[in-house]
Amino acid sequence: MQPDLVEVVRQAMLAGLFAVTPTLIIGFLVATCVGILQAAVSVHEPLVGLVPRLLAMAFVLLLTLPWIIDQLVDLMRSMYLVH
Repeated sequence: MQPDLVEVVRQAMLAGLFAVTPTLIIGFLVATCVGILQAAVSVHEPLVGLVPRLLAMAFVLLLTLPWIIDQLVDLMRSMYLVH
């Protein structure tokens, strides 16, 4: 019973990691670009960096939402079949 639980937890953690990875990568890239731009023009307003990052992450989340749902449904199906 214990190895099955470990495998289910491992699969759930990997599925969660894969689900959020595209959004986090885009957020990191946008934050880096905006940070470089802010440093170049000497604008150090936190809101200027936050708004583009949130918009980009929301856009990517909307684009990848069907794929994320498919991944999570597959995880639930595999966990249902294990038990």
